[in-house]
Amino acid sequence: MVKRDMTRQFLEEAYCGESKAHMKYLIFADEAEKKGLDNLANMWRAIAHAEYVHAKNHFKALGYVGSTEENLESSREGEDFEIKEMYPVYNNSADFQEEPEAVRSTHFALEAEKIHEGMYAEAKQKATEGKDIEGKTYFICEVCGYTTWDAAPEKCPVCGAKKEMFTSFSNK
Repeated sequence: MVKRDMTRQFLEEAYCGESKAHMKYLIFADEAEKKGLDNLANMWRAIAHAEYVHAKNHFKALGYVGSTEENLESSREGEDFEIKEMYPVYNNSADFQEEPEAVRSTHFALEAEKIHEGMYAEAKQKATEGKDIEGKTYFICEVCGYTTWDAAPEKCPVCGAKKEMFTSFSNK
């Protein structure tokens, strides 16, 4: 684990930059794919993966990977911060400044984070008992990020998207 303040600060900044690049490139890849530019999309996804590797290495060097229980609590705490502090402030600011897309985006994220926090808390309880969570298929709304399991709703309760707009995630 990195101990010197300046090195730690630089690695924190590098981790943030690599993480942001990873996501940006995946988003660019999706946009290219929608336009039929499959080879360009593939290039962006490959480079995005390299950025993920960089971010992962920095994250580990910073000492942020702990036990499963610690990792779940860190995840739950992050969601809790977003629910109680970050998104309410961001949403209020966007509303005050009359930025409807930002209001919409922050509202969607806030509602999904509430679900995620509960999922992490439940998973931590299982991990504390030395157990894995129950195998489920998760469904994520591609419009707002609403998260559910076992079956996608006919209509998203947050944004109203149809069932077809949900992506499923299950064990391999």
